[in-house]
Amino acid sequence: MKSLFKIVGAVFAILFAWAAYLQYNDPDATIWYVIYGLAAFASVLFVVNRLTFTVVAIFCFLAMIGAYKQWPVQFQGFTIGEGDIENIERGREACGLLIIAVVMLVYALRIRFVKRLKV
Repeated sequence: MKSLFKIVGAVFAILFAWAAYLQYNDPDATIWYVIYGLAAFASVLFVVNRLTFTVVAIFCFLAMIGAYKQWPVQFQGFTIGEGDIENIERGREACGLLIIAVVMLVYALRIRFVKRLKV
């Protein structure tokens, strides 16, 4: 089971780094480089057992707040051309933050569960 979580962490480190790279043509790319970069870094720390519960819980909480604040007034999907571009972009960004929040929640639960087993 330990190897499975290391693989999951490594896969998400790569996916978050890729997501950061894909922001190059975004008008607010810098903030997304930081957000996805931190998520990738947290994933690497998780793989090498250096991520603490407190840090990952805070990151999860902040990602959830960001997703809530970023959520569009009217969700119109992800495909450009099927609605207002601003609503679509906000929906994409909110869902990216939700993905980060869920992954960080999984890391937090794993860290907490393993810590309890050792006691």
